Parts: sequence; structure tokens; C-alpha cells
Amino acid sequence: MPDTAPLETIPTRASTGEICAPDFVYTIYIAASPEKVWNGLIDREMTKAYWGHYNESDWKQGSRWEHVVSNGSGKVDVRGQIIEIDPPHKMVWSWAFASEAEEPAKLSRVTYELDALGPDTKLTVTHSELEPGSSMDKGVREGWSAVLSNLKSMVETGKAMSEDDWK
Repeated sequence: MPDTAPLETIPTRASTGEICAPDFVYTIYIAASPEKVWNGLIDREMTKAYWGHYNESDWKQGSRWEHVVSNGSGKVDVRGQIIEIDPPHKMVWSWAFASEAEEPAKLSRVTYELDALGPDTKLTVTHSELEPGSSMDKGVREGWSAVLSNLKSMVETGKAMSEDDWK
């Protein structure tokens, strides 16, 4: 059970009345426990290895999170807030380019749902409330499958795919 109810007061695109693109939904099956997959979503060193960024937060509901480029520049590409968190089952973040993160019409939502299948995990990522045709919408539809496949490789084998081959 989550510690508290979801923060429905965080305005995202749907709350503005703007049209939203269809949700992007991706499901992947990973030969690892939900706890290990969860750790792969939030652990700084793991996300650096498979995403080229690290996710930084204190991982508490209502807290800010940042998607930081892992090249040492400290540049924050994407940021938002933790809307809901129930380790290791569900996490919901608001998501926007850092330069647009104060504009509710630019804030989308990412929902991670982890379901145990015996010793394995079914991970479903839903990215919703995207601005139709935006660069974020396009990037999401082109990028999530590669990121999640690389997460799967990292969690199952301890190493990421060769960056030259999958970017």
C-alpha cells in the first residue's frame, strides 16, 4: 500500500483541458524480482549505465525528481514530481523538459507498474497526457522501447547493451 494517496493536485496536461495524444504503453517481461527491477528504475549507477542519465530524487511522494545527463555536466534534461509511489509495485511521475516543467500544459505523466510473476516481473510503463505531435511525444514513442530493453539487459545480466548498437 502507498504511504499516502496520489497527489492529484499536481496539474498535468489533462487538467488544463488541452488535447492529449494517445497514451504510450509498453510492457516488458524481466527475469528478476520486482525489487530488483524497481531498483533499476531509481538507482543512480544503474540508470547511468543503461539510460545515459540518472534519476535523482529522495523517492517520496510530492518530491521533485530530475533526469540528469550522466556525462558530468549536471544538465537536467527532464524533471517533475513524484505523484504516487508504492515500492516495488507502482510509481507515477510528472514529466517535462526542464525548461517547460512549470507549464502544466507541458507536463505529462509516466506510470510504472510492476507485477510479480513468480520470480520474474512484468513491467508496464504508460506515458500519458502528451502534447500531440510535440518533440516530447515523438521522443517518447521512439525512446522508451530502447530504454526499457536496456533496463531488462542491465537487470538480467548486470551489463547494458553496447551504446553504439542501440542508440
